[in-house]
Amino acid sequence: MEGNQPTIMRILRETVAYARHRDYTGWDYGDGMSSKIRQALPIDNKWVNIAFQETIKRSPVNVRPLFLVEQRRNYKGTALFAMTNLNFHRLKTDIDYGTDIVGGTDYLDEAHQLLQWLIDNQSTGYSGFCGGHKHQIQHLDGRGVPNDPDVVSTSYAVKALLSGTDLDSRYPEIARTAADFVVEDLNYREVDNGDGAIINYHKNHSEEYYTINAGALGARLLIELYDYFGDEKLRERSTKILDHIARKQTDVGGWTYRDPPSASHLSMDSHHNGFIIEALQQYRSLTGSSRYDDTIDRALTFYRGLFDPDGAPHFDESNAYPRDIHAVAQGILVFTYAGDLEFAERILQWTLDNLYAGDGQFYYRKQRFYTKRITLMRWCQAWMAYAMSEYLTAQRLSGSPDQTVEIG
Repeated sequence: MEGNQPTIMRILRETVAYARHRDYTGWDYGDGMSSKIRQALPIDNKWVNIAFQETIKRSPVNVRPLFLVEQRRNYKGTALFAMTNLNFHRLKTDIDYGTDIVGGTDYLDEAHQLLQWLIDNQSTGYSGFCGGHKHQIQHLDGRGVPNDPDVVSTSYAVKALLSGTDLDSRYPEIARTAADFVVEDLNYREVDNGDGAIINYHKNHSEEYYTINAGALGARLLIELYDYFGDEKLRERSTKILDHIARKQTDVGGWTYRDPPSASHLSMDSHHNGFIIEALQQYRSLTGSSRYDDTIDRALTFYRGLFDPDGAPHFDESNAYPRDIHAVAQGILVFTYAGDLEFAERILQWTLDNLYAGDGQFYYRKQRFYTKRITLMRWCQAWMAYAMSEYLTAQRLSGSPDQTVEIG
């Protein structure tokens, strides 16, 4: 049983409870277009939309209640919560951590309901299983509409369905059709004279640039389906996508957000580089191949430089701030998968000291002179819950006890 000091397991339980009590609904990173005030305006103008969206996103305090922004489930966040509930069920069967604060929670049933929600709320009219954000997003070059599917959201939904195979035998076959979505709807196409391949981020993605981390997560989706079904075509396509991405690695070991780099205001930011490294790690783990060993080693050296020795994350290769909750969550995952649990724990401890409100609630960002005390259900809660559950799973497999932590 736990003593008076909190453990990571206890914090994870409280984080899952925070989300469950709210039915996994909440505000999200770019949800300003969901403002009922904006929707009531008699005009529909791109610049007005951007003004609402960016004001709400960038405000130092949470103005979403003032703008009447709707709270809802996020598709990717739901997948993360499903996998977290599955992980927590397995973890808590090893040691009695006490009754949940609302008593007797069935975490398998929670996972089952969330996975069913992913199926019920998938995007329709496409070549296979897929999903996307449930709110509008205004871009400079167009508008993302609700249920417009993307490879990032779909990749996590596929991962969740494959993780829940024991709950429903239909899940793998549903997940398998996502490969058709990637190939057909996201325009899988070979490049580099046939020695590589690329895909689009989403259906309406411009083909004038390539979003590198989205391609990596598409490759991870394919290799995870290959691992389950053994279809060599899936492995071949995943390899071609990652081959092209490996060639795009910069001299310092990281990747820009887009190719060409000028197509985005983002540079080599932390969590998107983490996505790429994780995809390469997963490929190596599932295939046993050393094909990307050098790429991964160089990437991990670069990526470690995006964290201070105490675990504080940098935003990108040039800027320490803002220190983002998504960056720490992805850092915990990458170093956990790299077998460096000590550094993963260091990142987690920094997070608890700087971005944890208590009672399972995490904050969004730490700026240089203040903290954005905003809690986003997917960006903060889902990512931290999933990262802690993966860290604890690896820790348990290594035979290490759960760590007592200090809340700063």
